Amino acid sequence: MGIACENLVDPKQIKLDEIISRYRNENGPLIPILQEAQGVYGYLPAHVLKYISKAMRIPLAKIYGVVTFYSQFRLTPVGRNLINVCLGTACHVRGGAKILETMEKSLNIKDGATTEDGRYTLEIVACIGACGLAPVISINNEVHGRLSPESLAGILAKYE
Repeated sequence: MGIACENLVDPKQIKLDEIISRYRNENGPLIPILQEAQGVYGYLPAHVLKYISKAMRIPLAKIYGVVTFYSQFRLTPVGRNLINVCLGTACHVRGGAKILETMEKSLNIKDGATTEDGRYTLEIVACIGACGLAPVISINNEVHGRLSPESLAGILAKYE
């Protein structure tokens, strides 16, 4: 005797419903709802955006406008390890472009892409806030500074 599919409950959907109900009577709740939904799913899949649109009575076009305007929101899944390469002024002056180039070559991806195995996502950021350690990257919010292209292989090996 098998379990009927309609009796299965998606824990992520339950969390999303809780998020929406918490913000339902507030003004301007869209950004916090999207932030929390992304925290639950890891990104914002189309079905989640449609669900939020319907539940909050916000046009889907408006939601997509917000999601595509703010760089914090993702419409595609992120790898297990999110690598942010800083190209702010201090990092740029101290070789950030070379760090980026080395990362792109070693991972075989460009800015905004995820490796085929889903292990890494690479993103360029304007500033990590560790200018004294320039050039820097962060991997899963862990900052690595005073980098050289030669030091990257050892750092990446820690996240395999």
